[in-house]
Amino acid sequence: MTFDVLIRGGHVIDGTGAPAFPADVGVSGGRIRAVGRLKEAEAALVVEAAGRLVLPGLVDCHAHGEAVVFDREIQRAALRQGVTTFVLGQDGVSFAPTTTPAAFDHVRRYFAAVNGSHPHLDGPVGVADLMAGYDRSTALNTVYLLPHGTIRFDVMGPADRRPDAAELRAMRERVERGLSEGAAGLSSGLEYAPGRYADAAELAHLCAPLGALPYVTHMRGYGLTAPVGMAEVVDIARRSGVSVHVSHYHGPAATLLPLLEDARGQGADLSFDTYPYLRSSTILAMVALPPWVPAADTGRALALLGSERVRLLGEWEAFDDVWPRITLSHAPGFEWAEGMTLPAAAAKHGVEPAEFCRTLLLESRLEAGCVMARPDEGPAGEESLRAIMRDPGHTGGSDGIYVGGHPHPRGFGAFARYLGRHVRELGDLTWEQAAVHLASHPARRFGLLDRGLVRRDQIADLIVVDPAAVADTATYDSPRSVAVGVDDVLVSGVPVLRDGRLTGATPGRALTPG
Repeated sequence: MTFDVLIRGGHVIDGTGAPAFPADVGVSGGRIRAVGRLKEAEAALVVEAAGRLVLPGLVDCHAHGEAVVFDREIQRAALRQGVTTFVLGQDGVSFAPTTTPAAFDHVRRYFAAVNGSHPHLDGPVGVADLMAGYDRSTALNTVYLLPHGTIRFDVMGPADRRPDAAELRAMRERVERGLSEGAAGLSSGLEYAPGRYADAAELAHLCAPLGALPYVTHMRGYGLTAPVGMAEVVDIARRSGVSVHVSHYHGPAATLLPLLEDARGQGADLSFDTYPYLRSSTILAMVALPPWVPAADTGRALALLGSERVRLLGEWEAFDDVWPRITLSHAPGFEWAEGMTLPAAAAKHGVEPAEFCRTLLLESRLEAGCVMARPDEGPAGEESLRAIMRDPGHTGGSDGIYVGGHPHPRGFGAFARYLGRHVRELGDLTWEQAAVHLASHPARRFGLLDRGLVRRDQIADLIVVDPAAVADTATYDSPRSVAVGVDDVLVSGVPVLRDGRLTGATPGRALTPG
């Protein structure tokens, strides 16, 4: 037999949960053509995998890569962890579908510190055109979720109210069209504006066309308030019949695990993703702005930041325990402050933390981003994280944000940390379980039926992992350091990482369910 690529001498972990077995893998025409003893086979490229594991490419179920996926640094950071697919359109905010300049400007500006600036877009864009821009233009595959907040703003602007019948119909039409153009689900961000203005009835109505595709939600509460968020999730699932995937599920396991059991007991088809860190990252506006500041209306929000200084500083007096937990990741105009805690940056600027926060939000036009230490950081939080990832509904999601001079390290290390720390060192998952949690389960969840397994006729998204060496190297102090231990990766049967270096090939597809 002759193949395009032959991965020889490794141990295959096929993604079914079955034990690892020694086998060669032959790839031709972008697909796996043979798995077994292929001693007489020849190939244009032979990857020697002795002492290494061959796994299906990992799926990052929550990545903010819609603008940065074209960046070779980001591609290399993902591939060095074994990630071959990004699921985009998260938290209800992304670029498409937008039909008006106002809607495009809102999502571009509001999530600038999260999604970044798309290098090829300067105005409204539909789902089909956005996805076409990714196809064969990057080394990574992409999956796109319809962002509820974007759709809502496109129809209703920043309005803080329920939609009328015509508006609800217009939003539903955008969902149906986006699904027809290849979207793999609907996402919501219920702590962001304007998504937080929606109720369960609105969301359930928009979920109804999804069929087998998931509703992916940044809930309206995490940690100790997760019962509030999960109750709404179950309500939406009950009203619409949709399957649900909860984004970055985190908090005390004693609270969160019973919520999963109870939701499933009520009939919810529920999965979730986590990242293996105890700090979060988001836009500074979400952390700091009180509800009476209309963050979805940038002009009004900035006017209030200027005119209501005394009121804001009065409310921020209660933030004395919050400011030290904030590290600035993206500070336009104040780049010197990136990587500093907010109190340290304020002291360098010669003002109190609250005043510096107000100044930064004003002068960056709300575009600042931050890394946030959680109150549960420490051994108890670590034990909760480990318990939650062992749940069978768990998948991996980095929640990677790559914008700014000092981002959270999770985008550069989450999946390598799963494999190195939580599989090899701690044994929270076996290698076989990790392939299910991080590859085959998410592939099925988003309808990627021909990916996620090392099996004949599957698309050849394959990674070769050194089980003794794979590890994350990114830290909070050095967040852009790439992982080690994954040196060879195929996407759609094409080598994209060889001996730890990008090959320059861009076979990544804009994937559609089916």
